[in-house]
Amino acid sequence: MRSERFILLMLGAMSLTSNTKAQTNTYNHDATKMNQITIMELGTGSFSPEVYYTLFHSNYKKSAVQKNKMSFRTLAGISSYTQVDYAEAIDSALTNRAKIEALNVADRSGGALDVAWLAERDKILEKLESFQKNINRIVPSGGTANDRKRWNEYYELFQCAVKATRDAYMPNSQRKKQYLKIYEDISKQNDLLIRQLVKLSNADKTKELLSASHSRSVNVGNIASSAFIRWRNVGLTTVTSD
Repeated sequence: MRSERFILLMLGAMSLTSNTKAQTNTYNHDATKMNQITIMELGTGSFSPEVYYTLFHSNYKKSAVQKNKMSFRTLAGISSYTQVDYAEAIDSALTNRAKIEALNVADRSGGALDVAWLAERDKILEKLESFQKNINRIVPSGGTANDRKRWNEYYELFQCAVKATRDAYMPNSQRKKQYLKIYEDISKQNDLLIRQLVKLSNADKTKELLSASHSRSVNVGNIASSAFIRWRNVGLTTVTSD
């Protein structure tokens, strides 16, 4: 037991020794490299060995002090400081522009924000409903199925125009102009359809009248007899007065 404990103690001591050696840092100062780094970073100090830089790096030796990093850092800091006001002005302008664009997006978007549709919706829908009713009167008034199909295509065209305007990305002022133009076009086509219905109705009534007069029987004898009696009576009345 004692031998085993001794072995364990020895292993622990060796482990501590190895860890202590692994964590030991060694610093070897190199004055030559230190001088060169100081000149590069701060522009102060001197090159060593002097003869080596004089013979092999003469141009670098002459300009190294003036081209140190500290001077560039100082100039960069000064330039950045002078740009603070400019950057703040840009940030303020961009913020204001973002607010304006947010309002533009809200104004140009359709759907619930379509103020123009809320203002013009009722009269457009009412005119479309009237137009549809007149289309349904075409066939009963004497028109053909092709006539009804053609006018129904106009109705579908106006519906598509309304939907496209509602979905379009445009200001409400421009959207209102489009709605008013659509309403004007619907009214014009509806008036044309009404005139066509009137013509169809008149043509149908004329046809009925012509058909009725053509089917009526004419008794020529009775007409002649009635005319003769009226003529004779007129003659007798004239003789009596004389």
